[in-house]
Amino acid sequence: MRISVFLALCFLLVTGGMARSRRSGDRVAPGAFDYYILSLSWAPDFCERPNVQKDPRECGPGRRLGFVVHGLWPQLEDGGHPSQCAPARPVAQDIVQRTLGLIPGEGLIQHEWRDHGACSGLPSAAYFDTVRRAYQTIVIPQEFKQPASRADLRPQEIEAKFVAANPRFKDSFRVACGGGELSEVRVCMGKDLSARPCSAHDSECPAQRVGMLPVR
Repeated sequence: MRISVFLALCFLLVTGGMARSRRSGDRVAPGAFDYYILSLSWAPDFCERPNVQKDPRECGPGRRLGFVVHGLWPQLEDGGHPSQCAPARPVAQDIVQRTLGLIPGEGLIQHEWRDHGACSGLPSAAYFDTVRRAYQTIVIPQEFKQPASRADLRPQEIEAKFVAANPRFKDSFRVACGGGELSEVRVCMGKDLSARPCSAHDSECPAQRVGMLPVR
């Protein structure tokens, strides 16, 4: 009996330690994740920030970009955020060139592959093809494509407008903000890019209202 109890305690300690490592260490085997977050960055906000490296393809005069892809991030149901799961060679230039229309900066493309894409379990070409398919799955609400003036909205309003344009993705949108400004809209997707609710761990913008800067 004592041996059985001892073995049971050892099992709990080992599996408990594995769970803590899986959640806090953010290191899992490539492909061992539960769902994706497609992060759509609001370019006008990013381009207004001081002390950030800005690519002219995103922030140059007259670019007039709205939502651009920040990344496609593997996530864990328990709140973990896998990162740098495996050594990652630089993304080949032909893949970079195909991806610049989605992620307007080579530095960000390389960063997203190194920190997030390598956790997908996919080769780089397949990962960025998945990024493209994920983006093409989502319809940007018409009023958010080329706004010419600033809007002040509740985060829930922004999410509701995305749901109206993407009714299959009910409960899949989360607004991220900073300094009272809209920074991103995040979309929770299954590993097959199907609609799914976000988890309780996916944070929500806490502001009552957020500013949405116009394109420029």
